[in-house]
Amino acid sequence: MLKQLLPFAKKYKLPAIMSPLCIVFEVLIEVTIPLLMSVIVDCGISGQPLSSKDSFIADILIKLGFAEKAGTDLILATGGLMLGLACISLLCGASAAYFASKAGMGFGAELRKSLFEKVLGFSFSNVDKFSTGSLITRMTTDIGMIQMAFMMALRMLIRSPLMFVMAISMAFSINKKLSLVFICIAPIMFTLILLIGSAAHKRFTKMFKKYDQFNNSIQENLIAARVVKAFVRAKHEKDKFRISNDELRDASIFAEKLIILNGPIMSVSIYACILLVLWIGAKLILGGSMYIGDLMSFITYIQQIFMSLMIVSMIFVMSVMAKASLNRISEILSEKPHISDDNADSTASVKDGSIEFKNVSFKYSKDAENNVLKNINLSINSGETIGILGGTGSAKTSLVQLIPRLYDVTEGQVLVGGRDVKDYSLSNLRESVSMVLQTNLLFSGTIEENLRWGDESATMDELRAAAKIAQADDFVMSFPDGYQTDLGQGGVNVSGGQKQRLCIARAILKKPKVLILDDSTSAVDTATDGKIREGLKNLLPQTTKIIIAQRINSIQHADKIVVLDDGKIDDIGTHEELLSRNEIYKEVYISQQESKMEQ
Repeated sequence: MLKQLLPFAKKYKLPAIMSPLCIVFEVLIEVTIPLLMSVIVDCGISGQPLSSKDSFIADILIKLGFAEKAGTDLILATGGLMLGLACISLLCGASAAYFASKAGMGFGAELRKSLFEKVLGFSFSNVDKFSTGSLITRMTTDIGMIQMAFMMALRMLIRSPLMFVMAISMAFSINKKLSLVFICIAPIMFTLILLIGSAAHKRFTKMFKKYDQFNNSIQENLIAARVVKAFVRAKHEKDKFRISNDELRDASIFAEKLIILNGPIMSVSIYACILLVLWIGAKLILGGSMYIGDLMSFITYIQQIFMSLMIVSMIFVMSVMAKASLNRISEILSEKPHISDDNADSTASVKDGSIEFKNVSFKYSKDAENNVLKNINLSINSGETIGILGGTGSAKTSLVQLIPRLYDVTEGQVLVGGRDVKDYSLSNLRESVSMVLQTNLLFSGTIEENLRWGDESATMDELRAAAKIAQADDFVMSFPDGYQTDLGQGGVNVSGGQKQRLCIARAILKKPKVLILDDSTSAVDTATDGKIREGLKNLLPQTTKIIIAQRINSIQHADKIVVLDDGKIDDIGTHEELLSRNEIYKEVYISQQESKMEQ
């Protein structure tokens, strides 16, 4: 998994190297300062000559010309050196933090960008595998966790081991017997931390699953706020949110209450060790085998040793949390798109809008027992208008989604322009096929910006021409800002019928060879529906038009009408032919005519 993530840090290699380098200098200075303090206590305050102190730092100070200094002069000179080193250490620490932040934030941005691009490359079947709420959690909370762990690793994985080794070396150089105190305590403490971390990992994995459920609940309520109000279900949704929120809270507490044991364990270990060192050290001082300054330095090194272990425990805790996030991110990065154009001819382009289904069967999952579509054989000439009719669950949408390869067939072939759709690159195929889905989705921004999804380089005349075919130009121009009207998130400022017409205009602007309208005029009145069909017929004669509709009026003038029943083609023919021989078509027609008469 780590190999998957390292490439995302490549762009920020320099700051990722500079941060640990600054840490090295910071640690070297930090472990030197306690020795200078011991010189001040043992020589400066006591008035003893610097040469009487047996340590390498005293030898260095002598070489620097401190040998002749004594008393207050030695205190001031050594204190000034300590102050200078402390400033340099501060500068190194700040630089390390800056470089780590730059590398960490950059790493997180690159990972988030790659994850988003990966999701955009998923086929519909891949997207079906992950919920929207889960994907949002992975791109926010999980990446944030990994990003934080990466930043800590840059700063602490070098600092802690180096500080541990250097502080132990200094402590041993002061008094080997006294060093045995923390040598005995440290392994016990470290073992406890490992046990806690291994148990906490499972708890954090469960917590992130609760995050997914929580985000799904929020997303549903924000998107469907109007439906909630319309059905007076606010109380129900509040109760559902409260349950989800409480479950997330309980899962978080359950995970965190184990991890927080690290703090008490570290504190007890540090203070127990300091008490023992003070007790044994006092005896050594009274026995004349140890200086007071050395004991002060030794205690400082004990604190540095345990502080480095505490940081290691923090890294361990963070790694436990990050591991759960890492697994979830890795799932996305490792997921292979079920549909790709690896074996396609990138130079192949769709020459016309002819479509052919050859013995096509399809199911959404390989593990599914039954096919959704069964042995479909259908031939459509370029420029024809085809109507598709069928009851709910008859697989009308599934059929047309195979044309632009939103899904791939399980068996058989789908040909567009005389070639198997798998021979085209996805971009070339989908540039030639325009589809208006059942769910009419508009994006935040102006009407013009939304329509330009069909063709970014279209002129304003072309844009308005497409809108006129879709019967959208009149109502757009009735707005004070016309095509510069801001639609709001999801197109909340327009009605359902207006939204459908804008989506149709966007699809037309693409100038496709195949135009698929999946029940895309259900929210417009019959007269407007007729005008849209007339515009498509007269102004897009070379475009193959496939119209899925519940109203027979929307498709009765089509060149051919396909009647689907339970994933199979029940009949194909014109309106008159089907009305005379097909029971399903006749039944739907009669029921709709009776409804008109009642109205």
